[in-house]
Amino acid sequence: MAETMNAVEITEPGGPEVLAPTTRPRPEPRAGEVVIRLAYAGVNRPDALQRAGAYDPPPTASDLPGLEGAGEVVALGEGVTGVRRGDPVCALLPGGGYAEYVATPAAHCLPVPQGMALREAACLPETFFTVWSNVFMRGGLVAGERFLVHGGSSGIGTTAIQLARAFGARVFTTAGSEEKCATCADLGAERAINYRTEDFVSVLRAEGGAHLILDMVGGDYIPRNVKSLTEEGRLVMIAFLQGPKAELNFAQVMVRRLTLTGATLRPQSDLAKARIAEALHEHVWPLLDAGRVGPVMDSEFDLAEAAQAHARMESSAHIGKIVLKVA
Repeated sequence: MAETMNAVEITEPGGPEVLAPTTRPRPEPRAGEVVIRLAYAGVNRPDALQRAGAYDPPPTASDLPGLEGAGEVVALGEGVTGVRRGDPVCALLPGGGYAEYVATPAAHCLPVPQGMALREAACLPETFFTVWSNVFMRGGLVAGERFLVHGGSSGIGTTAIQLARAFGARVFTTAGSEEKCATCADLGAERAINYRTEDFVSVLRAEGGAHLILDMVGGDYIPRNVKSLTEEGRLVMIAFLQGPKAELNFAQVMVRRLTLTGATLRPQSDLAKARIAEALHEHVWPLLDAGRVGPVMDSEFDLAEAAQAHARMESSAHIGKIVLKVA
Protein backbone atom coordinates (compact mmCIF):
# COMPACT_ATOMS: atom_id res chain seq x y z
CA MET A 1 0.00 0.00 0.00
CA ALA A 2 1.13 3.53 -0.74
CA GLU A 3 1.96 5.79 2.19
CA THR A 4 -0.36 8.50 0.87
CA MET A 5 -3.86 8.52 -0.57
CA ASN A 6 -6.20 10.70 -2.59
CA ALA A 7 -8.99 12.31 -0.61
CA VAL A 8 -11.45 15.21 -0.60
CA GLU A 9 -11.23 17.72 2.25
CA ILE A 10 -13.27 20.65 3.54
CA THR A 11 -11.05 23.68 2.92
CA GLU A 12 -13.25 26.03 4.98
CA PRO A 13 -16.89 26.12 6.11
CA GLY A 14 -19.19 26.90 3.22
CA GLY A 15 -21.09 25.55 0.23
CA PRO A 16 -20.23 22.57 -1.98
CA GLU A 17 -17.44 24.54 -3.64
CA VAL A 18 -15.26 24.29 -0.48
CA LEU A 19 -14.76 20.56 -1.11
CA ALA A 20 -11.40 20.05 -2.81
CA PRO A 21 -9.14 17.11 -3.77
CA THR A 22 -6.10 16.63 -1.57
CA THR A 23 -3.42 14.10 -0.64
CA ARG A 24 -3.28 12.71 2.90
CA PRO A 25 -1.25 10.07 4.75
CA ARG A 26 -2.85 6.64 4.65
CA PRO A 27 -4.44 5.88 8.05
CA GLU A 28 -3.12 3.15 10.33
CA PRO A 29 -5.49 0.99 12.38
CA ARG A 30 -5.63 1.44 16.12
CA ALA A 31 -6.52 -1.42 18.46
CA GLY A 32 -9.89 -2.87 17.45
CA GLU A 33 -9.88 -1.12 14.07
CA VAL A 34 -9.48 -2.15 10.45
CA VAL A 35 -8.34 -0.17 7.43
CA ILE A 36 -10.55 -0.49 4.35
CA ARG A 37 -9.50 0.27 0.79
CA LEU A 38 -12.73 1.93 -0.31
CA ALA A 39 -14.34 1.31 -3.66
CA TYR A 40 -17.35 3.57 -3.02
CA ALA A 41 -18.47 6.02 -0.34
CA GLY A 42 -22.00 7.16 0.42
CA VAL A 43 -23.01 10.83 0.53
CA ASN A 44 -25.29 11.91 3.37
CA ARG A 45 -26.83 15.05 4.88
CA PRO A 46 -24.45 15.02 7.87
CA ASP A 47 -21.58 15.39 5.37
CA ALA A 48 -23.13 18.63 4.14
CA LEU A 49 -23.69 19.83 7.70
CA GLN A 50 -20.04 19.17 8.52
CA ARG A 51 -18.98 20.98 5.33
CA ALA A 52 -21.09 24.00 6.35
CA GLY A 53 -19.46 24.10 9.79
CA ALA A 54 -22.58 22.96 11.66
CA TYR A 55 -21.60 19.38 12.61
CA ASP A 56 -18.09 18.93 13.99
CA PRO A 57 -16.59 15.43 13.88
CA PRO A 58 -15.83 13.69 17.19
CA PRO A 59 -12.39 14.56 18.62
CA THR A 60 -10.79 11.26 17.60
CA ALA A 61 -12.33 11.11 14.10
CA SER A 62 -10.83 12.18 10.79
CA ASP A 63 -11.69 15.71 9.69
CA LEU A 64 -12.49 14.33 6.22
CA PRO A 65 -16.23 13.90 5.52
CA GLY A 66 -17.81 10.54 4.80
CA LEU A 67 -19.73 8.29 7.20
CA GLU A 68 -20.15 5.08 5.18
CA GLY A 69 -18.45 3.09 2.48
CA ALA A 70 -17.64 -0.32 1.05
CA GLY A 71 -14.44 -1.97 -0.04
CA GLU A 72 -11.76 -4.47 0.97
CA VAL A 73 -10.16 -4.88 4.40
CA VAL A 74 -6.41 -4.36 3.97
CA ALA A 75 -5.08 -3.98 7.52
CA LEU A 76 -6.06 -5.16 11.00
CA GLY A 77 -5.41 -3.47 14.32
CA GLU A 78 -4.49 -5.25 17.51
CA GLY A 79 -7.18 -7.53 18.87
CA VAL A 80 -9.40 -7.61 15.78
CA THR A 81 -11.35 -10.84 15.32
CA GLY A 82 -14.14 -11.86 12.97
CA VAL A 83 -12.75 -9.86 10.03
CA ARG A 84 -9.82 -10.85 7.82
CA ARG A 85 -7.64 -9.10 5.28
CA GLY A 86 -9.27 -9.36 1.87
CA ASP A 87 -12.82 -9.45 3.21
CA PRO A 88 -15.31 -7.31 1.26
CA VAL A 89 -17.24 -5.24 3.78
CA CYS A 90 -19.45 -2.22 4.13
CA ALA A 91 -18.95 -0.12 7.22
CA LEU A 92 -20.23 2.72 9.33
CA LEU A 93 -17.40 5.23 9.58
CA PRO A 94 -16.54 7.85 12.23
CA GLY A 95 -15.48 10.10 9.34
CA GLY A 96 -12.89 9.95 6.58
CA GLY A 97 -14.95 8.22 3.91
CA TYR A 98 -14.07 10.66 1.14
CA ALA A 99 -10.71 8.94 0.67
CA GLU A 100 -9.05 5.86 -0.81
CA TYR A 101 -8.42 4.36 2.65
CA VAL A 102 -10.28 4.72 5.93
CA ALA A 103 -9.94 3.35 9.45
CA THR A 104 -13.01 2.27 11.42
CA PRO A 105 -13.84 -0.06 14.33
CA ALA A 106 -14.02 -3.65 13.13
CA ALA A 107 -17.29 -4.06 15.03
CA HIS A 108 -18.90 -1.47 12.73
CA CYS A 109 -18.22 -3.56 9.62
CA LEU A 110 -20.81 -5.82 8.05
CA PRO A 111 -20.45 -8.31 5.19
CA VAL A 112 -21.50 -7.23 1.73
CA PRO A 113 -24.94 -8.82 1.21
CA GLN A 114 -25.14 -11.76 -1.15
CA GLY A 115 -25.31 -10.71 -4.79
CA MET A 116 -24.90 -7.01 -4.00
CA ALA A 117 -22.23 -4.87 -5.67
CA LEU A 118 -19.92 -2.65 -3.61
CA ARG A 119 -21.59 0.41 -5.13
CA GLU A 120 -24.90 -0.47 -3.51
CA ALA A 121 -23.35 -1.84 -0.33
CA ALA A 122 -21.60 1.48 0.29
CA CYS A 123 -25.02 3.08 0.70
CA LEU A 124 -26.29 0.74 3.43
CA PRO A 125 -24.59 1.60 6.73
CA GLU A 126 -25.56 5.20 7.53
CA THR A 127 -29.22 4.83 6.61
CA PHE A 128 -29.73 1.29 7.90
CA PHE A 129 -27.98 2.00 11.23
CA THR A 130 -30.07 5.18 11.59
CA VAL A 131 -33.41 3.62 10.67
CA TRP A 132 -32.97 0.43 12.69
CA SER A 133 -31.80 2.23 15.84
CA ASN A 134 -34.48 4.92 15.72
CA VAL A 135 -37.52 3.16 14.25
CA PHE A 136 -37.16 -0.26 15.86
CA MET A 137 -34.81 0.05 18.85
CA ARG A 138 -35.82 3.52 20.07
CA GLY A 139 -39.25 3.85 18.46
CA GLY A 140 -40.37 0.27 19.14
CA LEU A 141 -42.28 -0.21 15.87
CA VAL A 142 -44.16 -3.51 15.70
CA ALA A 143 -46.30 -5.25 13.12
CA GLY A 144 -49.73 -3.74 12.53
CA GLU A 145 -48.83 -0.24 13.72
CA ARG A 146 -49.27 2.87 11.59
CA PHE A 147 -45.89 4.40 10.79
CA LEU A 148 -45.25 7.81 9.19
CA VAL A 149 -41.83 8.76 7.84
CA HIS A 150 -41.22 12.19 6.39
CA GLY A 151 -38.96 12.63 3.37
CA GLY A 152 -39.91 9.26 1.94
CA SER A 153 -37.77 9.62 -1.19
CA SER A 154 -34.55 10.32 0.73
CA GLY A 155 -32.02 7.66 1.65
CA ILE A 156 -33.47 7.47 5.16
CA GLY A 157 -37.03 7.51 3.83
CA THR A 158 -36.60 4.78 1.23
CA THR A 159 -34.90 2.58 3.83
CA ALA A 160 -37.55 3.23 6.50
CA ILE A 161 -40.41 2.45 4.12
CA GLN A 162 -38.91 -0.89 3.11
CA LEU A 163 -37.97 -2.04 6.61
CA ALA A 164 -41.23 -0.96 8.22
CA ARG A 165 -43.20 -2.75 5.51
CA ALA A 166 -40.99 -5.86 5.77
CA PHE A 167 -41.71 -6.07 9.51
CA GLY A 168 -45.45 -5.74 9.05
CA ALA A 169 -46.23 -2.07 9.74
CA ARG A 170 -48.68 0.06 7.77
CA VAL A 171 -46.48 2.71 6.15
CA PHE A 172 -47.36 6.32 5.39
CA THR A 173 -44.92 8.90 4.05
CA THR A 174 -44.57 12.44 2.74
CA ALA A 175 -42.71 13.56 -0.37
CA GLY A 176 -42.57 16.70 -2.52
CA SER A 177 -43.65 15.52 -5.99
CA GLU A 178 -45.88 12.97 -7.65
CA GLU A 179 -42.80 11.19 -9.01
CA LYS A 180 -41.37 10.86 -5.52
CA CYS A 181 -44.72 9.73 -4.14
CA ALA A 182 -44.92 7.05 -6.82
CA THR A 183 -41.47 5.77 -5.87
CA CYS A 184 -42.53 5.58 -2.22
CA ALA A 185 -45.67 3.64 -3.16
CA ASP A 186 -43.60 1.21 -5.23
CA LEU A 187 -41.38 0.59 -2.19
CA GLY A 188 -44.36 -0.35 -0.05
CA ALA A 189 -45.93 2.82 1.32
CA GLU A 190 -49.67 2.35 1.75
CA ARG A 191 -50.19 6.11 1.32
CA ALA A 192 -47.66 8.59 -0.09
CA ILE A 193 -48.73 12.17 0.71
CA ASN A 194 -47.58 15.03 -1.52
CA TYR A 195 -46.94 17.66 1.15
CA ARG A 196 -47.26 20.45 -1.43
CA THR A 197 -50.91 19.62 -2.12
CA GLU A 198 -52.11 17.59 0.92
CA ASP A 199 -52.10 17.93 4.71
CA PHE A 200 -50.46 14.92 6.31
CA VAL A 201 -52.14 15.70 9.62
CA SER A 202 -55.61 15.26 8.11
CA VAL A 203 -54.61 12.05 6.34
CA LEU A 204 -53.16 10.43 9.47
CA ARG A 205 -55.98 11.54 11.77
CA ALA A 206 -58.51 10.04 9.34
CA GLU A 207 -56.65 6.73 9.76
CA GLY A 208 -56.73 6.96 13.55
CA GLY A 209 -53.33 8.60 13.98
CA ALA A 210 -49.78 7.33 13.69
CA HIS A 211 -48.33 5.05 16.34
CA LEU A 212 -44.81 6.16 15.35
CA ILE A 213 -43.43 9.09 13.34
CA LEU A 214 -39.83 9.42 12.15
CA ASP A 215 -39.10 13.09 11.44
CA MET A 216 -36.04 14.84 10.02
CA VAL A 217 -37.82 18.09 9.11
CA GLY A 218 -38.46 19.77 12.47
CA GLY A 219 -39.67 23.38 12.59
CA ASP A 220 -43.42 23.69 12.20
CA TYR A 221 -43.63 19.93 11.53
CA ILE A 222 -43.09 19.27 15.25
CA PRO A 223 -46.54 20.44 16.49
CA ARG A 224 -48.15 18.97 13.36
CA ASN A 225 -46.50 15.63 14.13
CA VAL A 226 -47.91 15.72 17.65
CA LYS A 227 -51.39 16.31 16.24
CA SER A 228 -50.89 13.34 13.91
CA LEU A 229 -50.11 10.83 16.65
CA THR A 230 -52.63 8.42 18.13
CA GLU A 231 -52.89 8.00 21.90
CA GLU A 232 -49.60 6.77 23.37
CA GLY A 233 -47.92 7.48 20.03
CA ARG A 234 -44.19 8.10 19.66
CA LEU A 235 -42.33 10.82 17.79
CA VAL A 236 -38.64 10.23 17.00
CA MET A 237 -36.67 13.19 15.66
CA ILE A 238 -33.34 12.65 13.88
CA ALA A 239 -32.72 15.98 12.09
CA PHE A 240 -34.08 19.51 11.75
CA LEU A 241 -34.00 20.65 8.12
CA GLN A 242 -36.46 23.43 9.00
CA GLY A 243 -34.88 24.23 12.36
CA PRO A 244 -34.92 22.77 15.90
CA LYS A 245 -37.37 25.22 17.49
CA ALA A 246 -41.17 25.16 17.62
CA GLU A 247 -44.01 26.25 19.88
CA LEU A 248 -45.79 23.24 21.34
CA ASN A 249 -48.73 22.75 23.70
CA PHE A 250 -47.41 20.04 26.01
CA ALA A 251 -50.86 19.44 27.46
CA GLN A 252 -51.42 17.24 24.39
CA VAL A 253 -48.37 15.19 25.33
CA MET A 254 -49.66 14.55 28.85
CA VAL A 255 -53.33 13.97 28.06
CA ARG A 256 -52.61 11.55 25.22
CA ARG A 257 -49.54 10.02 26.90
CA LEU A 258 -47.22 10.71 23.99
CA THR A 259 -43.50 10.05 23.82
CA LEU A 260 -41.19 12.60 22.17
CA THR A 261 -37.59 11.51 21.71
CA GLY A 262 -34.70 11.74 19.27
CA ALA A 263 -31.11 10.81 18.59
CA THR A 264 -28.10 11.38 16.39
CA LEU A 265 -25.93 8.45 15.37
CA ARG A 266 -22.40 9.80 15.02
CA PRO A 267 -21.80 10.93 18.64
CA GLN A 268 -22.86 7.58 20.10
CA SER A 269 -20.22 5.30 21.60
CA ASP A 270 -18.42 2.64 19.60
CA LEU A 271 -20.14 0.04 21.77
CA ALA A 272 -23.60 1.43 21.02
CA LYS A 273 -22.88 1.35 17.29
CA ALA A 274 -21.50 -2.19 17.57
CA ARG A 275 -24.77 -3.29 19.17
CA ILE A 276 -26.72 -1.73 16.32
CA ALA A 277 -24.48 -3.59 13.86
CA GLU A 278 -25.16 -6.88 15.66
CA ALA A 279 -28.91 -6.30 15.52
CA LEU A 280 -28.76 -5.43 11.84
CA HIS A 281 -26.76 -8.54 11.06
CA GLU A 282 -29.31 -10.69 12.86
CA HIS A 283 -32.57 -9.11 11.75
CA VAL A 284 -31.96 -7.14 8.53
CA TRP A 285 -29.05 -8.74 6.70
CA PRO A 286 -31.11 -11.86 5.88
CA LEU A 287 -33.60 -9.56 4.12
CA LEU A 288 -30.77 -7.95 2.15
CA ASP A 289 -29.28 -11.35 1.28
CA ALA A 290 -32.69 -12.44 -0.01
CA GLY A 291 -33.16 -9.24 -2.04
CA ARG A 292 -36.32 -8.30 -0.11
CA VAL A 293 -34.95 -4.83 0.73
CA GLY A 294 -32.10 -2.77 -0.67
CA PRO A 295 -30.82 0.73 -1.35
CA VAL A 296 -32.53 2.95 -3.91
CA MET A 297 -29.78 4.48 -6.03
CA ASP A 298 -29.95 8.01 -7.42
CA SER A 299 -26.59 8.91 -8.92
CA GLU A 300 -22.84 8.29 -8.93
CA PHE A 301 -19.98 10.80 -8.99
CA ASP A 302 -16.22 10.35 -8.99
CA LEU A 303 -14.48 11.17 -5.71
CA ALA A 304 -13.05 14.38 -7.16
CA GLU A 305 -16.62 15.44 -8.02
CA ALA A 306 -17.77 15.47 -4.41
CA ALA A 307 -18.83 19.11 -4.75
CA GLN A 308 -21.26 18.18 -7.55
CA ALA A 309 -22.57 15.31 -5.43
CA HIS A 310 -23.30 17.70 -2.56
CA ALA A 311 -25.02 20.14 -4.89
CA ARG A 312 -27.21 17.30 -6.15
CA MET A 313 -28.12 16.27 -2.61
CA GLU A 314 -28.89 19.80 -1.46
CA SER A 315 -31.10 20.44 -4.49
CA SER A 316 -33.49 17.80 -3.06
CA ALA A 317 -34.06 16.60 -6.62
CA HIS A 318 -32.57 13.19 -5.86
CA ILE A 319 -34.50 10.02 -5.10
CA GLY A 320 -32.53 7.61 -2.91
CA LYS A 321 -28.79 7.48 -2.41
CA ILE A 322 -25.89 9.37 -3.98
CA VAL A 323 -22.52 7.61 -4.09
CA LEU A 324 -18.89 8.56 -4.76
CA LYS A 325 -16.72 6.22 -6.82
CA VAL A 326 -13.41 6.10 -4.97
CA ALA A 327 -11.44 3.32 -6.68
